[in-house]
Amino acid sequence: MGRGAKTLLSPSAVIDRLRSVLTGSGDHSIAQRMAGAAFIIRVMSAAIAYVSQVLMARWMGGSEFGIYVSVWVWVLLLGHFSNLGLASAAQRFIPEYAGRGDEDGLRGFLKGARLIGMASGTVIAALGLTGLWLAGPSIGTGLGVPLALAAICLPLYVLTDIQDGIARSQNWTDLALGPPYLIRPVILLAGMAAGHMLGLAANATTAMAAAVIATWAAGMIQFWLLGRRLKGRVAAGPRRYEGRFWLATSVPIFLVEAFYLALTYTDIILLKQFRPAEEVAIYWAAVKTLALVAFIYFSVAAAAAHRFSEYHTAGDRQKLSEFLSASIRWTFYPSLAATIVVLALGKPFLMLFGPDFVAGYPAMFVVSIGLLARAAVGPVERLLSMSGQQRLCALIYATAFATAVILCVLLIPPFGMMGAASATAIALTLESVLLFWVTRTRLGLTVSPFARRSPAAAE
Repeated sequence: MGRGAKTLLSPSAVIDRLRSVLTGSGDHSIAQRMAGAAFIIRVMSAAIAYVSQVLMARWMGGSEFGIYVSVWVWVLLLGHFSNLGLASAAQRFIPEYAGRGDEDGLRGFLKGARLIGMASGTVIAALGLTGLWLAGPSIGTGLGVPLALAAICLPLYVLTDIQDGIARSQNWTDLALGPPYLIRPVILLAGMAAGHMLGLAANATTAMAAAVIATWAAGMIQFWLLGRRLKGRVAAGPRRYEGRFWLATSVPIFLVEAFYLALTYTDIILLKQFRPAEEVAIYWAAVKTLALVAFIYFSVAAAAAHRFSEYHTAGDRQKLSEFLSASIRWTFYPSLAATIVVLALGKPFLMLFGPDFVAGYPAMFVVSIGLLARAAVGPVERLLSMSGQQRLCALIYATAFATAVILCVLLIPPFGMMGAASATAIALTLESVLLFWVTRTRLGLTVSPFARRSPAAAE
């Protein structure tokens, strides 16, 4: 090993590197702290959610828990869709307005984006409730009331999503992720525990009622805290609303996220159509056990999007390239390590849900292939969305989503949850290959976790 390598791996070099990450004022150090904070919050959230889901599965039984899972997936899908891409667009517009010193536009976006999101969520909720009323008895047994409660969650779910994007653009990871990923699940768990002790029916309706309370409470707490912090960053003054411009930019980003989320939950939704609720619950537990791997990708993406926007807007190609390479390394290597650990401990984790849930263990290996493929290209879809390539990015996700749907329809009937897992892994791998190709050909940037690290990237 060369002399330079020894120096790089010396204890003093490791200590200096750690000090740089923890106290440095450079963009890479700040982004790493944001990613680290996001990961810690998501791991804490996962622990709370895991305890909640284990208890709920045992209290409710496989069938009712499967109904709750299916309904909550619809909240996640419609909630993210209803923000019209403004949650991610916040990480593009806010740095742009701030960089130009356009405080009127900044103040307008901070208020206008949330108003548009709330209005969109309310309209979607109203349409959903109307559809349920018209469908009447044709809705499956035990689904009507949980779905109605899911609709009530939407307005505040959307508000929380957009406030998440606003807080990330200010490097406030705690405020972005704390309310939806810590406060909401804690209130949900407390609500279910209270219902259990009071002797309420342990079913999907009770669970969704607790989810409504948790979603609204978390959203309002975040709204109040965000308002207090923004007062210290953005001076009071007139607002300029550019709704058409915001939506013209955010809608293609919305399509990216819509297909991304649809791809994420297609396997659960279609598995519910072809297989019993008990199998859905087992597969859900297996996928959620792998959440630690997905959290790493999420955490880096949470820290990266507004940096991509800043560098692209400034025309600083060198910093953009260095930051992309760094974000891919931060995603891939921790994801690989987490996958090994989670798969090694998969059976004991699944046993917590009950003996029957161990049947989902083989599916974990298959899904992990797709997650590692995604980790190998890092948050490049955020780069594409922040650099004007959002339409092409949406096309990639539409292709991956269509692939997942077709494969799920073909593979779930004969193979059940293993068919769902295989369809997901293939679609994620295809998505990653296409993102790699577009980033190389359109932007001319290196997309690899093995790219050589620039000394400047450590600053």
